[in-house]
Amino acid sequence: MTGQRRPGRLLPLTLVTVVAGMLAMSFAAVPLYRVFCAVTGFGGTPQIGPETSRTVSDRTITVRFNADTAPNLPWHFVPEQKQVTLRLGEQQVAFYAARNEAGHPITGIALYNVTPDKIGRYFHKTACFCFNEQTLAPSQEMQMPVSFWVDPALATDPSTADVTTITLSYTFFRSLDDAAKSGKLATAGPHVGPLVR
Repeated sequence: MTGQRRPGRLLPLTLVTVVAGMLAMSFAAVPLYRVFCAVTGFGGTPQIGPETSRTVSDRTITVRFNADTAPNLPWHFVPEQKQVTLRLGEQQVAFYAARNEAGHPITGIALYNVTPDKIGRYFHKTACFCFNEQTLAPSQEMQMPVSFWVDPALATDPSTADVTTITLSYTFFRSLDDAAKSGKLATAGPHVGPLVR
């Protein structure tokens, strides 16, 4: 029988194409979600970028600092200040400190986020230690700076009129794989500098 297609060949080819497409979409999901969050500020994702000229407002806002470590990372990690109050548009530098409490060198990597989530699009970091591996020798302490500013446009957005305090949170993990297993990698803010993996 020439000229007739065998239905047995079409079904496997269709299934292979569907599975390949689904696999490709699964690999693209996390990068696409990160791009979406970075552009929109969704999920409390702060905006990252170089220092730019901007207006400094008379309105002030308080930024609180939080620090956590994964259970398998033997570090003592804390903010060096509990909070700062700054004017909208004003550049600010804050510091975190980490100490390795293990008897051997340990490498960690930090993720961050801001709350409330709706503030992400207005919180701009110009330099930070996030997404860069940090290795501490036994008992070594390290000071880690973060530079940021809050967009004066926050004051003109009706949805953020009630916000007087922002919390900047960092969590240190042993690796990005550990962060991914915790579920925090997909919702972390974008990084400054090269991504180490």
